[in-house]
Amino acid sequence: MTPPDKAAAATGPLRGGPRRRRVRTPGAGRGVPLPLLVPALFGLAFLAVPLVALLVRAPWRGMPEQLTGAAVWQALQLSLVCATAATAVSLVIGVPLAWLLARVEFPGRGLVRALVTLPLVLPPVVGGVALLMALGRNGVVGKWLDAWFGVTLPFTTAGVVVAEAFVAMPFLVISVEGTLRAADQRYEEAATTLGASRFTAFRRVTLPLIAPGVAAGAVLAWARALGEFGATITFAGNFPGRTQTMPLAVYLALQSDPEAAIALSLVLLAVSVAVLAGLRDRWMATG
Repeated sequence: MTPPDKAAAATGPLRGGPRRRRVRTPGAGRGVPLPLLVPALFGLAFLAVPLVALLVRAPWRGMPEQLTGAAVWQALQLSLVCATAATAVSLVIGVPLAWLLARVEFPGRGLVRALVTLPLVLPPVVGGVALLMALGRNGVVGKWLDAWFGVTLPFTTAGVVVAEAFVAMPFLVISVEGTLRAADQRYEEAATTLGASRFTAFRRVTLPLIAPGVAAGAVLAWARALGEFGATITFAGNFPGRTQTMPLAVYLALQSDPEAAIALSLVLLAVSVAVLAGLRDRWMATG
C-alpha cells in the first residue's frame, strides 16, 4: 500500500465514520437456476393470483352500499368486539402460561407445550367439536356450569369469544415465550435479590422488557380471532346479531350475494395487510 493509500485508510473512518462492511451472499449475482426459478414463480403466482382476482372482481362502485348495510355493520361490530374480548382473555391466561413454559422446569413441560400449540395445527371444526364436548350443555365441564351457575356457552356471543380464544391464544403464547427466552434473566434475579417477590419482579421488571413481544402476540391473536370460522360456526352457530361474525357473514353472503361476499372479504384482507404491515419489523426482517 502506497503512503497516500495508507493516509486515506487512516483518515477515512475519521471523515465519514466507521464504514459498514457489506456481506455478500454466496452465489449472489450468478443467476438463478431455471429448475428453481420456474417453481418459485409458480408458487408466487399460486399465492398472489387469488388475492389479485379478489381485487379485480371487487364491486368498487357499489362498495359503500355493500359495506353500509345493517347486517354488515352488525357482523363487523360483533367481530371486533368478540376478537378484542378473545384477545383480552388470551392475555390474561396466555402470558402467565408463556412465563411458566419459559421460566419453570417441571415434569411434562414438553407435553404441555405440545398441548398449547396443538390448536395451531388442529382443524378448527375439530376444535369446535372438542369445545362442544367440553363446554356444551351435556359436556364434561359444561353440565356443571349449567347446573351450578346456569351458564350455557354454546350458541351464544360468549361462545364466540371462547371459540376465538381457543384458536388464537397459541399465537400469543408462542410469541411471549420466545420473547421471555430471549430476555436477560439477570434483571429478574437482581430484583429478587433486592427483596422483590417473583410476581413483583415479573410485573415491574420482566413485563416491561417483554412488552414488544406481548404486543406482537396480541396483534396476531386478535387477527386470528377476527378471521376464525370453523370453531365458531361449530360451537357458537350462525345467528345474525348474536354469533354471526364477519367470516360467517362472508360464507352466508357467498350463497346469495357474491358481491357482498367480496366486499366483506376485502375488509378482512385489509385487516390482514394492516397486521402484516404493523409487524413487518418482527416477521419480515431479513437481518
